[in-house]
Amino acid sequence: MTSGERRAVRLEWTGDGLRFRGGGIEPSTPAVEIDGDSQSGPSPMLALLLAAAGCSGADVVSILKKMRVELRRVEIEVSGRRREEAPRRYVSLHYRYLLSGSGLDRDKAERAVKLSLEKYCSVVHSLAPDIELSYEIVVE
Repeated sequence: MTSGERRAVRLEWTGDGLRFRGGGIEPSTPAVEIDGDSQSGPSPMLALLLAAAGCSGADVVSILKKMRVELRRVEIEVSGRRREEAPRRYVSLHYRYLLSGSGLDRDKAERAVKLSLEKYCSVVHSLAPDIELSYEIVVE
């Protein structure tokens, strides 16, 4: 078995509530705050939704640019439904993509989103395989 790229983060408790501050181990990585109480930053579960949105968004932008689409807007909303009992993990994620750009049509948008969610988005593929994924696309 060969190992791939290794990434690492460090979070340090701020001493205040459930707040942690940190980022990548590399000094050039910007710092973030994760707050279990969602007061000063996203909670860990909201941060996971942000990561899922950011990962797919980066894929969609890259794919559409390769299709020679001149993007004007890419907005991704991700909502998740969690289990009632512990562990309160996500059991479903729903993506909503709002896209606009010169040369963009429904077929290109659909292809980019499917490639992201089914093949490329490493965040989605790092989650439990039984999570139900759904999406909608709005082309402006």
